[in-house]
Amino acid sequence: MMDTQALGLLRVDHTMRPVTTASAPAASVAATSSDASPVIVAEGLGKTFRTFDRRPGFTGALRDLFARNYRELKAVQDVSLTIRRGEIIGYIGPNGAGKSTTIKMLTGILVPTTGTIRVNGFDPHRERSAYVRTVGAVFGQRSQLWWDLAVGESFELLRHLYDVSQSDYDARLKRFDEVLELKEFLRTPVRKLSLGQRMKADLAASLLHNPPVLFLDEPTVGVDVVTKTRLRAFLRELNREQGTTILLTTHDMQDIEALSSRVVVIDHGRIMHDGALEALKSKYGARKRLILTLREAVDLATLTHLATDGVAWTQTNPVELVAAVDAGQDSAALLQRCFGLLPVADVRIEEPTIEQVVAALYGGRAG
Repeated sequence: MMDTQALGLLRVDHTMRPVTTASAPAASVAATSSDASPVIVAEGLGKTFRTFDRRPGFTGALRDLFARNYRELKAVQDVSLTIRRGEIIGYIGPNGAGKSTTIKMLTGILVPTTGTIRVNGFDPHRERSAYVRTVGAVFGQRSQLWWDLAVGESFELLRHLYDVSQSDYDARLKRFDEVLELKEFLRTPVRKLSLGQRMKADLAASLLHNPPVLFLDEPTVGVDVVTKTRLRAFLRELNREQGTTILLTTHDMQDIEALSSRVVVIDHGRIMHDGALEALKSKYGARKRLILTLREAVDLATLTHLATDGVAWTQTNPVELVAAVDAGQDSAALLQRCFGLLPVADVRIEEPTIEQVVAALYGGRAG
């Protein structure tokens, strides 16, 4: 069943059940404008959870009745973010890094222990009723839809909660159906949907009221490859045409490469990197690979005349050499020198992927 804490984002009508609102990336006009105003400002954000350490056994249970041991878990520490209108931000980190906790504070589900938040000019927790009309959210592991109602009936309830006109509702639902193919399960109860179908329905539900800010927490989990491609194209179009600001957390690095021009990396509750994706690759030592196929066999150990400054050479077989080139090195000059020194028959160039960068970044993670 659904997590009631995550479903508490929308509380427009307290008599009803609370629910949540649920290639290189192209930057929107709003995001690239020099005067784009910030829509999300978080300063010194922190969240500490106080947990009860239960002693083992019957004796331990008796002792816990009179003297309990508590410990504090700092899920988020001193996080500051400024996100401008129209940006698509990739917010990534390993499990337990603090991504979802941050999203829940930004949506008003959790109250920060320290720091301040303003989204669309609102304090998410203190001005909840007005605030939730300006944002949408999708939590990949939870649903904002009514479990026993058909998908279409849930959409109708959300339309009334958000006061969306019938004409706007019909136009948006038609557009969502073109991308997400909703018609085939609009009359199906939410509890009978597959995971991929539920994700499509949750994304549509989060956009019915056309929010200027969209929070996506693992939005493509369980979705097939074809639908992922459609979702990415749809989100880019939404961002480009309407200037929708999107904060995306995901473990699918292809989502990040396809959508985000700016990446924020969090680990152990602290921000490790905030900047361009290319800067992340450069900062954490991702290397371009030049793969040389030769016309005749050579022995790498005897090739002492090859460039080694900022280049690491390996040999995969007698007629193939691989050069791992540091960021900032002149690959063209290196290739030109190789053509003069080696019997090169073919060259392949492999750019570092975001998966390789993140693997290197988390490789030394402690605890």
